[in-house]
Amino acid sequence: MKKSYIHWYLFSIFLLFTSCNDEWKEEQYEQYISFKAPLESEGITNIYVRYREQESSTYLQPLVVSGSTFTNPSWDVYIGVDTDTLNTLNYERFQNRLDFYFRELNPSYYSFPSTVNIENDKNVGLLKIDFKLKDIDMAEKWVLPLSILNDPANKYRPHPRKHYSKALLRINPFNDYSGTYSGTALKISMAGYENETPIVKSDIKSYVVDENTIFFYAGNIDEERSDRRNYKIYATFLESGSVNFWSDNPELNFKLNKDASYTVTEQKDAVRPYLLHRYITINNIDYLFTDYTMVPNYKINYSVNGSLILERQLNTQIPDEDQSIEW
Repeated sequence: MKKSYIHWYLFSIFLLFTSCNDEWKEEQYEQYISFKAPLESEGITNIYVRYREQESSTYLQPLVVSGSTFTNPSWDVYIGVDTDTLNTLNYERFQNRLDFYFRELNPSYYSFPSTVNIENDKNVGLLKIDFKLKDIDMAEKWVLPLSILNDPANKYRPHPRKHYSKALLRINPFNDYSGTYSGTALKISMAGYENETPIVKSDIKSYVVDENTIFFYAGNIDEERSDRRNYKIYATFLESGSVNFWSDNPELNFKLNKDASYTVTEQKDAVRPYLLHRYITINNIDYLFTDYTMVPNYKINYSVNGSLILERQLNTQIPDEDQSIEW
């Protein structure tokens, strides 16, 4: 009797340890399909796409499978454009300020397959989005809203939380000269009051026009202005090292007082040697313009002069250009 009890006891311990050791092999959570597109302060995800005049640029949007195991079968995940979610975001954030609304990107600027394959025993798939952004007007805030659609065969489940099953991708095309410049050395003054304390903006954002041209908003105007598209100042970077400033709006009364130039310098990071700092400095900025809409029936003339500097941090260990730039 005693031996039988000992045998039963040892067998029970064996079963206990065997079952404990096998628990990790079983799925502990739900296997949902989600976008990897973390939201930023505006409720969207900024993505950066190299601007090319004659060809497309590809952005790879990850989809991930949640869970503790990689035991999923091969899935074809359906992807669609989600206009309703973008409309809801616009109204909830901006109400009647239509000039602040994100605009849905026109289908002529992009293409992507209707399904993404996530291979057997994998937890990541990549949605290949091809962008052709020639002639896009960056005075608008373009967003490509995507959603994981339900599977007609119920083979997979989109994540029940919209934060994960949808991606609102704000498109930021870039060239060698675009980005957010430091404006601390650029003085903005009312004409005739140049000796008074000038207006200084810490950051001045630039936007892509083509491969060698960007535009700024004149003076201290930015995306907060409903009439911002009337105040574009274009800058074309030439191989000679000069920058050609110009405007296509005659009502702006744009006048260039001096020819500008630019320099490009590079420096390795002192702590992280794989990180390369690239600086683009625009020197001798000097122009006049008229703000003709800020005050009804009254024109305000401004003088702008100084310099701008853009810093790009490049991780030389990452081969993909849009990923190597630390935005």
